[in-house]
Amino acid sequence: MKVLIVVDMQNDFISGALGTPEAAAIVGNVIKRIENSKGELILFTKDTHGEDYLTTPEGKKLPVPHCIEGSEGWEINAVIYAAYLNNASKIEVSGHIINKPVFGSVALVDYLKSREAEIESIELLGVCTDICVVSNAIMLKNTLLNVPICVNEACCAGVTPQSHVEALNTMRMCQIDVI
Repeated sequence: MKVLIVVDMQNDFISGALGTPEAAAIVGNVIKRIENSKGELILFTKDTHGEDYLTTPEGKKLPVPHCIEGSEGWEINAVIYAAYLNNASKIEVSGHIINKPVFGSVALVDYLKSREAEIESIELLGVCTDICVVSNAIMLKNTLLNVPICVNEACCAGVTPQSHVEALNTMRMCQIDVI
């Protein structure tokens, strides 16, 4: 089975509190990639914070409330999720979403580790290349030692264009393919 992981394609990272033109620009590519998936297990991660976000270690370093559970900014972009639902007949699981309170998701790694024998490859896409995408890609690479892992460059956006390129280079150095 092939796995496609859509990392944090939430409103707050596209058009909300931490939205960037680069994130908005990849939405069409992400939609096309989901529409073209066939027989893949598609998983979504959601950056998830509580109302106490500003008192957390992350909130103290990035004092911008975002992805507060239950808010519109926390939701996956509606057009992206609609493409996913429209493709449901060609995918293995409908609605598999993993909430994560930090950059990398232990729950995602644990879930995929439990299915490692079935996995042919993993592809990641989403935002932010330089924070959550790279964190999850490296966690998966270090856990699923024999599973090929790649990141889809055209479907990723970083906090800045420069940090996006730097994160892609870091992943290449860690033997994660960039396609």
